[in-house]
Amino acid sequence: MLDPSSSEEETDEILEEERKVVAAPKVGGARVSPSRTSESSVGLQPSRSSNVRPSSPSPSVASEKEKEDLEKMQREEEERKKRLQLYVFVMRCIAYPFNAKQPTDMARRQQKISKQQLQTVKERFQSFLNGDTQIVADEAFINAVQSYYEVFLKSDRVSRMVQSGGCSAADSREVFKKHIEKRVRSLPEIDGLSKETVLSSWIAKFDTIYRGEEDPRKHQQRMTASAASELILSKDQLYEMFQGILGIKKFEHQLLYNACQLDNPDEQAAQIRRELDGRLQMADQIARGGKFPRFVSREMEAMYIEELKSSVNLLMANLESMPVSKGGEFKLQKLKRGHNTSIIDMGQEDENQLSKSDVVLSFTLEVVIMEVQGLKSLAPNRIVYCTMEVEGGQKLQTDQAEASKPTWGTQGDFTTTHPLPAVKVKLFTESTGVLALEDKELGRVVLHPTPNSPKQAELHKMTVSKGCPDSDLKIKLAVRMDKPQNMKHCGYLWAIGKNVWKRWKKRFFVLVQVSQYTFAMCSYREKKAEPVELLQLDGYTVDYTDPQPGLDGGRTFFNAVKEGDTVIFASDDEQDRILWVQAMYRATGQSHKPVPPTQVQKLNAKGGTAPQLDAPISQFYADRAQKHGMDEFISANPCSFDHASLFEMLQRLTLDHRLNDSYSCLGWFSPGQVFVLDEYCARNGVRGCHRHLCYLRDLLERAENGAMIDPTLLHYSFAFCASHVHGNRYGTRPDGIGTVSVDEKERFEGIKDRLRVLLENQITHFRYCFPFGRPEGALKATLSLLERVLMKDIVTPVPQEEVKNVIRKCLEQAALVNYQRLSEYAKVEGKKREMYEHPVFCLASQVMDLTIQNVGRLVTPAKKLEDTIRLAELVIEVLQQNEEHHAEAFAWWSDLMVEHAETFLSLYAVDMDAALEVQPPDSWDSFPLFQLLNDFLRVDYNLCNGKFHKHLQDLYAPLVVRYVDLMESSIAQSIHRGFERETWEPVKSLTSNLPIVNLPKVPNVAVPVNLPSFSTPAWMTAMSDTDNGSGTSEDLFWKLDALQTFIRDLHWPEEEFGKHLETRLKLMSSDMIESCVKRTRAAFEAKLQRSSRTADFRVPQSICTMFNVMVDARAQSAKLCAMELGQERQYHSQIDNLIEETVKEMITLLVAKFVVILESVLAKLSRYDEGTLFSSFLSFTVKAASKYVDVPKPGMDVADSYVTFVRHSQDMLRDKVNEEMYIERLFDQWYTSTMNLLGTWLTDRMDLQLHVYQLKILIRIVKKKYRDFRLQGVLDSTLNSKMYDTVRNRLMLEEATASVREGGMQGISMKDSDTED
Repeated sequence: MLDPSSSEEETDEILEEERKVVAAPKVGGARVSPSRTSESSVGLQPSRSSNVRPSSPSPSVASEKEKEDLEKMQREEEERKKRLQLYVFVMRCIAYPFNAKQPTDMARRQQKISKQQLQTVKERFQSFLNGDTQIVADEAFINAVQSYYEVFLKSDRVSRMVQSGGCSAADSREVFKKHIEKRVRSLPEIDGLSKETVLSSWIAKFDTIYRGEEDPRKHQQRMTASAASELILSKDQLYEMFQGILGIKKFEHQLLYNACQLDNPDEQAAQIRRELDGRLQMADQIARGGKFPRFVSREMEAMYIEELKSSVNLLMANLESMPVSKGGEFKLQKLKRGHNTSIIDMGQEDENQLSKSDVVLSFTLEVVIMEVQGLKSLAPNRIVYCTMEVEGGQKLQTDQAEASKPTWGTQGDFTTTHPLPAVKVKLFTESTGVLALEDKELGRVVLHPTPNSPKQAELHKMTVSKGCPDSDLKIKLAVRMDKPQNMKHCGYLWAIGKNVWKRWKKRFFVLVQVSQYTFAMCSYREKKAEPVELLQLDGYTVDYTDPQPGLDGGRTFFNAVKEGDTVIFASDDEQDRILWVQAMYRATGQSHKPVPPTQVQKLNAKGGTAPQLDAPISQFYADRAQKHGMDEFISANPCSFDHASLFEMLQRLTLDHRLNDSYSCLGWFSPGQVFVLDEYCARNGVRGCHRHLCYLRDLLERAENGAMIDPTLLHYSFAFCASHVHGNRYGTRPDGIGTVSVDEKERFEGIKDRLRVLLENQITHFRYCFPFGRPEGALKATLSLLERVLMKDIVTPVPQEEVKNVIRKCLEQAALVNYQRLSEYAKVEGKKREMYEHPVFCLASQVMDLTIQNVGRLVTPAKKLEDTIRLAELVIEVLQQNEEHHAEAFAWWSDLMVEHAETFLSLYAVDMDAALEVQPPDSWDSFPLFQLLNDFLRVDYNLCNGKFHKHLQDLYAPLVVRYVDLMESSIAQSIHRGFERETWEPVKSLTSNLPIVNLPKVPNVAVPVNLPSFSTPAWMTAMSDTDNGSGTSEDLFWKLDALQTFIRDLHWPEEEFGKHLETRLKLMSSDMIESCVKRTRAAFEAKLQRSSRTADFRVPQSICTMFNVMVDARAQSAKLCAMELGQERQYHSQIDNLIEETVKEMITLLVAKFVVILESVLAKLSRYDEGTLFSSFLSFTVKAASKYVDVPKPGMDVADSYVTFVRHSQDMLRDKVNEEMYIERLFDQWYTSTMNLLGTWLTDRMDLQLHVYQLKILIRIVKKKYRDFRLQGVLDSTLNSKMYDTVRNRLMLEEATASVREGGMQGISMKDSDTED
């Protein structure tokens, strides 16, 4: 029969190809047919046509090219034959495995990403970043995707990983997940939204971007199907896979499948038994001939024979454990076969002898009664029915039917142990008599079915009972008897033997399989469960024979021969004989394959389909395979092949196929491939060490050529080989093989050296062999494998210092490799940037290249510094990636990774030093480079204050000191010049809300001579709405704060120097602020001295600005001058004291100014004192004039001007001075001092009566002063002082006196009801 996987179309294709082969003319004698190598032709020529025609010595000899073509065709033909032969062995392993199973615990491999898929993914992420997708995302997610796109997707290392076949979609997802975890953890907490939720949301959006417009359901279905095929494969799938691996065409597979009878488990089990016998005989031949492989010691030769035999015995035991029948109820007897069955002693034969009770058969019979014909004597309405029974079993009955229509279709199922059972079927009719005890039998039929009997329904003549007038009763029924799994063949044969069947007689024979290695030829009688006689076929050889004279009966003969015994069989049919011989050939396990003496020639001569009439289908397939040149591959003895080299080829081709499939396998075989390779090794005796050595060699070749190979896989195979080579002194080897050949040891040492070179190279290029830490755990496994490779044997651990030295050497080289590649990348990036910025970018590529070269020659110091800063960013990025993705793998060697980082930085230090050397003197443009590097190094526990970090500090310490020196000189000069030109106009506040701005640059001069002062930045006025100090002071405070901020932002790592810088800047700030305070105080005093001493005086804006300078000085001193140490704190307190004393002095000076103004007012009032000439003259003149005209009240303008002065001064100070405390202190002292002055002035006139005009002016001044200062917030305790009470009482007394004397005060009074404005 055909392969179950074949179809009618394939069968038609086979027949068509056969017609092509038959019709093809033979051209060129024995020249090789192109159809053997051409993929377009599927036909095959017989193997004898592969001989090359001898070349002619004539001048017309073929050219060298033709000879090369012929040799090439010969090589291809030999390769094709080798692959076909190998495929035959593989097919048999798949068809009937008895050693291996497909593993179900292997890690599932992910789909790998191709170059096209990577490009597609890049485009999808670019579309998202361009806003061309409908995915809603916040800025944080977009930034994360942008970083992932730039760092990962666009990386050339990822492109290399894709090219090596080691990049899967899962790798991309894991890298992104790891990439965003740090970002999300650093985000601030949001109420009601956990960071795990954010992570999940981001991953879901990433999957959406990665998948693009694909339907996720289709993607899931495709993934599910591929995952299922990755786990378990059917036999048909395995056949198809290895057709692709070995380059076998479907037509060739069909021929081989059918000719090898792969669908016949009995044939495959027999083939295995023959192979195992052949291997035992080969072991005996090796032992007799002494043709041993070369072992490391002579003692292993005897061990080698034992290993061969024990491996065969193990296979026999495995085969013996295979069930004979699927689901059969009988149990097999475990009978072991000897190594040489032809010379078994009698004791062993007796031990293995079968008894009749060991042979148990169980049959199922189906009896279907259809109808009865010829029933005419009964009335139409009479009831009839049938019964059926198997001899010795239960009886079953059909339904009742009328005699006019006796049809049923009833089936009865029976079970019996009789190979020749008797089936009885009886026809009854119901008795109508009253006294009848049972129904009347009309007829019966007795059948003796066999498994070979026809299955369809047939008419059988019934034996009519007495008294039944219907003599021609017939019953139509079908009897189907199944064939048990352990019954291999049955039928009637003539037989005669020496020990059994001693009389030539026709008997019913059954070939029974008792176990995988035990078969028996049994003869049975009817209705008997046990065989009459049996012949155990162990050691017999079956073959065709000629008719034996003197034996009558039987037409075609064959025999079974064993030393001391011969049994002759004969059948009545040639086809039956062939089937019997084939079945017994499988049972005996003999190496000789019987061939019919004349039938094959007849079949070949007849052609067409005629042979199928009298020959089995298997013979037809065998003949067709022979016609197409396949017979040599099918009939080849597996024991005569070098399976080590064949397996080497099979494993190499399988690995190539595996690495080229759609999975990121990293060198791991699929479960189906592992299953076939395991079965092949076990069945054909391929040594485990040879298998893993070949595997290691193939994997190393792929890894050396850039393929991604899992180091864990290398470790597994290497450990196996190491245990095998070194295991003789330390115990049992992994596969139980104790012999070690010289070839295995030498190959192992060679592979060990190659593996060490590969591992060291991978560790050296760890950033490029394991980019972004992918595949996961591969770098860690590589380090572990290197430690194993460095071991001298399997138990002595290698000294850790030796491993450390090897890894140290690799990482030193890695630093050089990484920096070289990074420098090249930076140069390429820089040239691209120059090219895009260059004005001739639109010219041809030659012009652009020339321009880039010219630009490269004319590198300015600024450009070199810019490139160095960019290179520093890349260096930091590399070190951060090493820490993020590779630090875990080097956890045991963390100190070496620190050394690697220092070496890497030292290489960068050379370029950095060269760039800094060409910078002009006193140039501060390189400070961003220090900040960039220092901010990274200072937070790294291992690199902080390391070799490079200290070198960086040594470079920049003089620059910082020089910078501070120049800044101090510049600020000092700016203070001096600023106060000389100071207008004391208020400016907006800077220091209270200082933004992050770049520090103004100190002029690039060698000597600080004529340093220009800093000008106030243009943005200064836009920072606050509050008027504050002067331009000079604000500029000073801003510069001091900016300088301290800049130095603080340097985060100088060395504590002592950092403390020194801080102390120096604090002391400098103290000195500068002290100078500012003193200059302000001097300017304040000078300003007051130049101002008016009368009530016309108005507090100028400059006076308020000077107060605000003090306010700012006090606030800035707390920030700019505060230190932790006691001495500096004491110095800072002196600055505070100076500011406080200065403020007090300024308040005192201003109050004194106010007192002087009041004194000028009182001086005017003194002219009205009683008893003076001016007072008498003034009073007389006013009284006389008041009779004729309205004379204004003298002295009220003096009071009004003074009140106006006080109110204006209060409002100005309150509005312009920013410190409430200073205002309160000033107002308190102003009120107290002026009130004391008034009290003193009145006390001096205690004996004099005040002039009415003096009284009026004083009342107005006192009342307004009291009310205004109360409105300004002066406390009642200050307002209602004793001096105020004295003045108030005196004025009230004078008011009462004047009211009596003068007749009234004209509305001016000290009373609170006064409504005077």
